[in-house]
Amino acid sequence: MVNVEIISNEYIKPSSPTPQHLKTYNLSILDQLIPAPYAPIILYYPNQDHLNEFEVQERLKHLKDSLSKTLTCFYPLAGTIKDDLCIDCNDVGAYFAVTRVNTRLDVFLNRPDFDLVNRFLPREPYFNGSIEGSCVSNIQVNIFECFGIAISLCISHKVLDGAALSTFLKAWAGSSFGSKDVVYPNMSAPSLFPAKDLWLKDSSMVMFGSLFKMGKCSTKRFVFDSSKLSSLKAKASANGLKDPTRVEVVSSLLWKCIMAATEENTGFKKPSLLSHVVNLRKRLVSTLPENSIGNLIWLASAECRTNANARLCDLVEKVRDSVSKINGEFVKKLQGDKGTRVMEESLKSIKDCVDYIGFTSWCKMGFYDVDFGWGKPVWVCGSVCEGSPVFMNFVILMDTKYGDGIEAWVCLDEHEMHILKHNPELLEYALIDTSPLQMNK
Repeated sequence: MVNVEIISNEYIKPSSPTPQHLKTYNLSILDQLIPAPYAPIILYYPNQDHLNEFEVQERLKHLKDSLSKTLTCFYPLAGTIKDDLCIDCNDVGAYFAVTRVNTRLDVFLNRPDFDLVNRFLPREPYFNGSIEGSCVSNIQVNIFECFGIAISLCISHKVLDGAALSTFLKAWAGSSFGSKDVVYPNMSAPSLFPAKDLWLKDSSMVMFGSLFKMGKCSTKRFVFDSSKLSSLKAKASANGLKDPTRVEVVSSLLWKCIMAATEENTGFKKPSLLSHVVNLRKRLVSTLPENSIGNLIWLASAECRTNANARLCDLVEKVRDSVSKINGEFVKKLQGDKGTRVMEESLKSIKDCVDYIGFTSWCKMGFYDVDFGWGKPVWVCGSVCEGSPVFMNFVILMDTKYGDGIEAWVCLDEHEMHILKHNPELLEYALIDTSPLQMNK
């Protein structure tokens, strides 16, 4: 039996105190949209330098020192959650735990055990809200028998979305690596999308609450390599669709197959709504630089009433059209006088759906480029909802190691998952829970 034993824990404070005038960090109105308390991530690093125990301890010290320096720039991450409107930047620091794992990293990666994955995290990742007074940042460094390392982070989703998490990781890694290119976060989001009250939080909680399912959740990894993605793109292009992307075709295929699984499980067809998280930074570059922290995202939604009979190319078009509507003009409307009405109408379209599947893509965010000075990670993953009694139909898309494939982490009702994982159309393009080591060869 594999044990994950905490051998130390402490709080890493910023190397310089946060100035008095920055002690309160206001959250933006978009930060209120997020139902999950954390955006978990785990990066796995093999011991390619053949370090011994002493050298690993030196590496840990270096990680802590560089984290302390990085928190000075990312000062809200060293604070605590005051309430739903702001962060108390009190320099409490980031919770930092170290564990021992009594197995080798390559043994784990050869056949990842989903029961272990969440034990590598410093906090429970489930949809149970963030607790006032809790630390914004929680980090756990897991040391394997071979001295391979898995670095995991649970940072409050109130403060960081996926893109902002990438910005922070690159800044921390750069400091550890001794890079001269210092990454400074842009914190203008609260002024661009100010939150005066909690109306969006209340609306989004009602909306997301209607999407939660009771039952038993199952999580599976569906891995699409570059050759299968090329075939899938060709299939989607058969009716004249131009240049479908990896994310578009994988999202559409999974949507199609999940609708079929739901229909088989329930015995009847239901209209289905897909939502995709859209990064607003790319839609309004002039005022939203790539290094902006916060939740600078909105949901694009596409509806399908024909369900499993839909053609892949038609679903790809629906996904593309929905995302294209979240453009620079839409972002300006969100910021304008009628922004409240735009947000309400957008949320209502999701709340009123019959059957829902949510997608978010972490592709091209550079997580496989996070190098602390001992090489790039061999695998990157998030959390697992396996066995959870309350869940949402949700899919996270991640790059594979070399960036040309996609890992889709799918969370569904266990009965629908059983049907999905035997879908011949899906299995034509995807492998299930294959070893990350095989994908990296």
